This record gives sequence, structure tokens and C-alpha cells, in this order.
Amino acid sequence: MELADLRARTDTVLNDFLASKARTAAACRWPDEVTGALRDFLFAGGKRIRPLLCVLGWHAAGEQGSPPAPVLATAASLEMFHTFALIHDDIMDGSVTRRGQPTVHQALAARYTARHGAHAAGRLGAGAAVLIGDLALAWSDELLHTAGLSDAQLADVLPLLDAMRTEVMYGQYLDLTAAGLPTGDLELAMAIARYKTAKYSVERPLHIGAALAAGSARLRADLSAYALPVGEAFQLRDDLLGVFGAPEITGKPALDDIRQGKHTALLALAWRHATPAQRRQMNALISDPDMNMEGALIIRSILIATGARDMAERMITARRTQAEQAVARAGLPPAVATALRELATTATARAA
Repeated sequence: MELADLRARTDTVLNDFLASKARTAAACRWPDEVTGALRDFLFAGGKRIRPLLCVLGWHAAGEQGSPPAPVLATAASLEMFHTFALIHDDIMDGSVTRRGQPTVHQALAARYTARHGAHAAGRLGAGAAVLIGDLALAWSDELLHTAGLSDAQLADVLPLLDAMRTEVMYGQYLDLTAAGLPTGDLELAMAIARYKTAKYSVERPLHIGAALAAGSARLRADLSAYALPVGEAFQLRDDLLGVFGAPEITGKPALDDIRQGKHTALLALAWRHATPAQRRQMNALISDPDMNMEGALIIRSILIATGARDMAERMITARRTQAEQAVARAGLPPAVATALRELATTATARAA
């Protein structure tokens, strides 16, 4: 089971779909920057984790050989939905870069600056990106409904897709409303990680793939036992990279999470173990939109001195071990078990 091959086949589905949409736009004389912006964003990077896990879920239910076109199209629809979610997430967070490139709203604003001026172009770019994100959401539905799934497959998949979408929206809502001054509420931080990342990025894609092959409820429970700790560990690693990562590797600015006051497990752990003086520094710097690298270095020193960074690393290790044990207990096909262990390692030990 070659994960690189699955990524390539997913990209082929997405490329062909967007090429078809570009031809339709040209025939109707619609603006070509819509499909162009989506194409640029989709193929600027991305690990294709959700499509890969969808196919692995299909294999986990006992299917062998190369996944057929309906399975690949379903997997690709998850990546298109993820594109929608990221475009809107970047607008809400005011992010400037993603995957080492300008975010969609920034790229569109730059396109219109000469004609409208910087301020108006910024508003136009954000509004246009909302619409393009909405279109990615609609096209994720189209990819699924034109995939050629049977009525039985759709009946099994659609409730899981509905649940995934609801969960990630609530996770995003919690992420937005919890931002601000730091607190020690680790439980809230982990709830955000579970709904925004673990269930959305790992559990539901595996469930959807298994449903395509009529996988049992027991199999879904076994996949959840793997998925939730892996997803939480993935988010914990993301939190660490958001503060300690190198922007040239991660593709995102190193200060964004701190400037936005994201309520992460990393900051909650630091707050719980900080001295009064350290808490005053955290209150003064976190959520400050003008915070510079000097302020970031102070926050980094607090995260190290309080032991928060080391505690987050131990949480990652514990969850990776939990996921590996779940794979060992599940009795999955050997190739699937190997791939899931590989993905767990990649997701939790990554530098970007």
C-alpha cells in the first residue's frame, strides 16, 4: 500500500475535476480566477491526510487491491471540503500565509490592489475568498454525489459526513470564542483539539472509508480508538510548531497563534504552572496584535521554564503509544496496520 501513490491518485481526481470546472467557466465567460485560486491553493502543498485515511478505512473493512473510482472520488471530496474549511479559517484568523504561500484572501487582495487601493482590495479579497470557499464546499458535495456510489453506500456515508461537518464547525466556533487572555482550562483546549482536529481530520475520514465497504460498528470503534489519540497528538504538535516552529519549514508565521491568543493545551499547561510574574507577562503579550519576536521569545522561555513544552511532548508520546496499541488490538489487515502506524509517527513527529 503506497501512500505516495494514493496521494497522486487523489490529486489526479482533483485536477481533473477543476479542469472540467475551468472549461465550464470559460464557456460561460465566468472569471477564471475562481478555479485558478482553488487550484493554486490545492496544489501549493497539503498532506492529503483525510483522503488517505478514507482509503485506509476502506481497506480496513477488508477491501483489497486498488481503490475504485467511487472510493477515490469520495476521498477527494474530503480534501475539497478541507479546502473550504482552510480558506474560511484563514479569513477568520487574519492569516497572511498558508503552506508558504499567500492565503487565498491575501492573494485575491493583491490582485485588486492596483485597481481599488489597499483598503478596498483587502475587503474585496476577503469577500471573494468567502465565496470561493463556499464554492469549494458546494463542489465537495458534487464530488461525492457524482462519485457513483450505490444507494446503500450513500445511506451509510451521508450521516457520517453530516456529523463530521457539524463537529468541525463547533470545534472552530470553540476555537474562535475561546481565544483571548490565557487560562489554565486544559479540558477546553483538548475539546477544541478533539472536535477541530481529531474527529474531523482522522476519525471521520476513517469511518467514511469503512462505510464505503460496509464496515461493522465494531470496526468503527476500533478505528476511533486509534484516531482520537492520533488526532489529539497531531493538534498538540501543531500547537508546538505554532510557537517553536520555523516559518520557512511550517509555511506559517511563528507569531500568529500567540498574537491571536489561541487557547491551546500548550498555553493552558503553562498558565497552570506559571508564577504570578510569568502570568503577568503572558497577559501582557498574548493576544497583542503588535507583539514582535522579542515578545515571542519571552513566551517561549515561559513555555520552557514552566515545563509546558515538555509536558506537551509527553502528551504526544502517550497518545501515539495509545494509538499504536489500538492498532495492535484491532486485528487490522497488516498493510493497513503498517500504514496507520506510519501515519501516526509522521503526524506526531513532523516538523511542518
